[in-house]
Amino acid sequence: MSNQAVDVKALDRYECSACGYVYEPAKGDDKKEIPPGTSFEELPVDWRCPVCGVRKSAFRNIGPIGSPSGFKENLGYGLGVNKLTPMQKNILIFGGLALGFLFFLSLYGLQ
Repeated sequence: MSNQAVDVKALDRYECSACGYVYEPAKGDDKKEIPPGTSFEELPVDWRCPVCGVRKSAFRNIGPIGSPSGFKENLGYGLGVNKLTPMQKNILIFGGLALGFLFFLSLYGLQ
């Protein structure tokens, strides 16, 4: 078992502000032969977005996979919903819709 600490910043994903492409270090970049596990900072200086071709400076850090979406300064507002991950938000939304649909169907049982 290794005692090495994992650099959290190396796991961060970066999104292209021009086209929305997301560079994920865990996947790398097959088009430019960047191996999986290469952090955004380790990419070559001349690396460009594989979709639209913009420079690295046009990318912004969106955090690791599963992190809450939105601006970090806004995560404290609301009823706690802002701190949910996108998957948790989907479960909450579609679970609520399914529950509402079941309640609607239960009205047919009334006479």
